[in-house]
Amino acid sequence: MKIIGVIPSRYGSTRFPGKPLFLIKGKTLVERVYRQARKAKFLDDVVIATDDRRIFTAAEGFGARVVMTSPRCKSGTDRLAEVARKYFKPSDVLVNIQGDEPLISPVLIDKIAREFIDNAKLDMATAVCRVKDKKDALNPNIVKAVIDRNGYALYFSRAAIPFTRSGFKGQLYKHIGIYGYRAEFLARFSKWPQAMLEKTEMLEQLRALENGVRIKTVISVIDSAGVDVPSDIKKIEKRLNG
Repeated sequence: MKIIGVIPSRYGSTRFPGKPLFLIKGKTLVERVYRQARKAKFLDDVVIATDDRRIFTAAEGFGARVVMTSPRCKSGTDRLAEVARKYFKPSDVLVNIQGDEPLISPVLIDKIAREFIDNAKLDMATAVCRVKDKKDALNPNIVKAVIDRNGYALYFSRAAIPFTRSGFKGQLYKHIGIYGYRAEFLARFSKWPQAMLEKTEMLEQLRALENGVRIKTVISVIDSAGVDVPSDIKKIEKRLNG
């Protein structure tokens, strides 16, 4: 079994066109994500998957392994499924590393990978962190997760769940968009149609839950720091300077 980090990278972005090639302190965003992923100890390789020749050329320029995928891929998961089908064995594990997180923690990547090393039957894993700010709990753009005692996800929602009714203040978890998949499972997942919950919340991971798949979660002590709009670049540079 090999464990491969895959970074889906798309040039077209409604809020930030050309984002992967935007420079952050002298390096492109996609290169910074790649360099962070390479620090993970349990990854056998890191691959950038793109449908854009400009990103392909840039990735080759800084020495990355890069593959072209179909422009018909509707999501990063679809792109990952294509990569798994073309280049890897069914038993291999692919870790989907968001292409807009230049500060992604190698430790977190290793935590995801470790779950598959320890559990040969695991199909899917992801990460969460504790919600500390009430504003985050109420923000529908920040996805919340409810997990059971064994660390498996019960549900994901844009709503503030679990709802506090009795006055007991339970712990809320924020979902972090890094996933691990077994390649064989990805092939099945990509063929399943969207069902009611996924269409309602617009969250892909609910497709897995609706089909009875158990999603293992790992708790990160570090929140994610993604680049969604141009103004986020300054925030990232500030953290790099710190």
